[in-house]
Amino acid sequence: MFRLVAQRLLALVPLLFIVSVMAFSFTSLLPSDPVDLILGDTGTQEQHEMLRERMGLNEPVVVRYFQWLGKAVQGDLGTSFFNSVSVTDAVLLRLPVTLSLTAISALIAIVVGVAAGVAAALRPRSWIDRLATVGATFGQAVPNFWFGLILVAVFAVNLRWFPATGFTPISTSPWDWLRSVTLPSIALGLSSSAAIARQVRSAMVGVLQQDYIRAARAQGLSSRRVILRHALTNAMVPVVAVLSFQITVLLGGALIVEQVFAINGLGTLAIAAVRQQDIPMLQGLVLVMVGLVVLVQLATDLLYGLLNPKARPT
Repeated sequence: MFRLVAQRLLALVPLLFIVSVMAFSFTSLLPSDPVDLILGDTGTQEQHEMLRERMGLNEPVVVRYFQWLGKAVQGDLGTSFFNSVSVTDAVLLRLPVTLSLTAISALIAIVVGVAAGVAAALRPRSWIDRLATVGATFGQAVPNFWFGLILVAVFAVNLRWFPATGFTPISTSPWDWLRSVTLPSIALGLSSSAAIARQVRSAMVGVLQQDYIRAARAQGLSSRRVILRHALTNAMVPVVAVLSFQITVLLGGALIVEQVFAINGLGTLAIAAVRQQDIPMLQGLVLVMVGLVVLVQLATDLLYGLLNPKARPT
């Protein structure tokens, strides 16, 4: 397992380097000049030149990239062009919010998806199977932001069980934190649970027909032990790949759902940076988001290696 981790970590170095080059290059090609956006039409030529020099924009792109990369490796992602806020501090301030939504929605997706998939596989062509299939189709077809609006209208406005907007840090009140992330997490986890349920059902149907499952039942093992210990464990091997992709989708979807529930996470920060064309903020956000996706991929690779010994390096 140590060798698998070492191989995956070494493979991340060129990937992150390529991503950093692309993120810096694309944002540098924006048509608007940040100096013009900051000073407007009232700034003099001397003020433009002084600000450009202070922001380091008078240097060649290659020089600016390596200067930025050298600081990024040390944890300094630069400073916002518009409010002089450290990009690292701004991202770290909003990151727990987005991670909270992603983690709770992933938990909901896994629990609901695995439960629905197993129930459908144990009763193929029954009403449970048909209901799970219809539910999975509905879940994948409905946009998460639309479902979020429905949840707000029903459970926040009418029933007043949950807050409609805002986010409460877990350090302030765990109960209020849970209430604030429930509705957006459900809205996020719906489509992912549908995809997981489909994959779990397909894998479970195939595993339940294997000879070792029949042998386990012939030995007198209980149905619960056969399903949980033998069938589900082996069926989860192909599901891990789908799970990795769905967590990545949840991370991206959280940026949109945050707008529906007025939550100040990375999504709000990214949209503000795009509107203002805040290049350092955009570069830092892209690098952080890619880093999170890479960590998710690494974790799922390790989980896949634990479930499937054949995938481990020899």
